[in-house]
Amino acid sequence: MDKEFFTKAWQEHKGRIVGVSLGLIVGIVFVTIGFWKTVILLMCVGIGYWLGGMTDKQEKFMNFLDKILPKG
Repeated sequence: MDKEFFTKAWQEHKGRIVGVSLGLIVGIVFVTIGFWKTVILLMCVGIGYWLGGMTDKQEKFMNFLDKILPKG
């Protein structure tokens, strides 16, 4: 198989490839460390992704708290 095949497959099926890869990784982690540890790990990854997105947008954490918390 050549590079052209993989490039074409990636362009046409990017979502499926990413989805299957993530499913495989989560399945392996689930079998290896257990359900609840996997859930906590995924929550930590999600929070890290969210905080990284805030950093990319150069949004300050205090501004976020001002948006969600009541004034006073």
